[in-house]
Amino acid sequence: MPNALSPTDAVLVIAGRPFSLTEIGLALGAAILLMLLILAVQLSRTTRVRAEDAAAAAERQREIDDKIAEIMTLQAEMRGGVQSGIQGLSSRQSEMARFLTERIEGMQHRVNQGLTESVQKTSANLAQLNERLAVIDAAQKNLTDLTGEVVGLKDILANKQARGAYGQGRMEAIVRDGLPGGFYEFQATLSNRTRPDCLVRLPGDGRALAIDAKFPLEGFTAFRDAKGDEARKQAAARVRADVTVHVKDIAEKYLVPGETQDMALLFVPSEAIYADLHEHFEDLMQKAHRARVVVVSPSLLSLAIQVMQSLVRDARVREEARLIQAEVGKLLDDVRRLRDRAEKLDTHFRQAGEDVAGIRTSADKIAKRGERIETLDFEDAPRADEALRPIAGGRSIRAAE
Repeated sequence: MPNALSPTDAVLVIAGRPFSLTEIGLALGAAILLMLLILAVQLSRTTRVRAEDAAAAAERQREIDDKIAEIMTLQAEMRGGVQSGIQGLSSRQSEMARFLTERIEGMQHRVNQGLTESVQKTSANLAQLNERLAVIDAAQKNLTDLTGEVVGLKDILANKQARGAYGQGRMEAIVRDGLPGGFYEFQATLSNRTRPDCLVRLPGDGRALAIDAKFPLEGFTAFRDAKGDEARKQAAARVRADVTVHVKDIAEKYLVPGETQDMALLFVPSEAIYADLHEHFEDLMQKAHRARVVVVSPSLLSLAIQVMQSLVRDARVREEARLIQAEVGKLLDDVRRLRDRAEKLDTHFRQAGEDVAGIRTSADKIAKRGERIETLDFEDAPRADEALRPIAGGRSIRAAE
């Protein structure tokens, strides 16, 4: 161990231990020597790193020089390619300009031609438009006339008598179009002095079918124009009352036993009113059916008239069939008489043919015998005379025969 120092000899005390100047100098020298070693090692390492960096830099510089040389080569090649490309582009630009010029000229020609055709088509369309405008003007005039007619129809429907005449006219038109003249009659008088609007008489039945065309429309007008539930209820009550009274009048006046059919038709001149009856007043329809009054619209009346037309056609066909059958019977009698007379004529012809054949046979025999007579000798004349003798029927034969 080193000698212990007294506190008076100590220069520096560290951690309770005194150090002398010699020790401190040795320690500082060792530290300086260590630092010099570290610096030498660091310098050597730095020098080596710098050498490596310089070598790497030189290598990179060489690579950069190579790259620059390659770039210069590529640049020269690119310059040549660009020049050739510029030349090709110039030639192509010339071709493109020529092509565009040709296309523009052709397009201009087509545009001019298209404009000419468009002008012609536009002129034709304007002419057609003028014609259509004329047609539209005529249609507008017809529409104006139709509007006036509708207004007139509205006035007709507002007037009770005019409305009745309108329904009567429509019903009469449907009946006239479907039935022959002898099977219907307008405003005919029944035995009870009532006059239905139309009576249709079916073949094979002496009873006529009565049709009434005076349907009450005031209640329906009020029902459609009603605003509010209370007004609608009042209008519906009026419709039920008017229709019930009218159905009752038809049942009492036009259902005459033995003279009219067991049911009558109530004609409604509007399909819309008929649809409202079925939709809102089904009880009225049931009540009319129970009273044997059938409510019909124009389409249903046309259908009924078509059915009646079929019945009339069948009856006429049956009548014509009877007439045809009678005529056919007479024709058969004439054919039978003709056949009998033809048979008699055939018998006469057959007998005449047999007689003609007999006459020809006799003539042939006479001619043959005359030829034989011509060949006879005069010395044998008596014998020749004996050779022939008359027979019945004007025929002759030889004696030897």
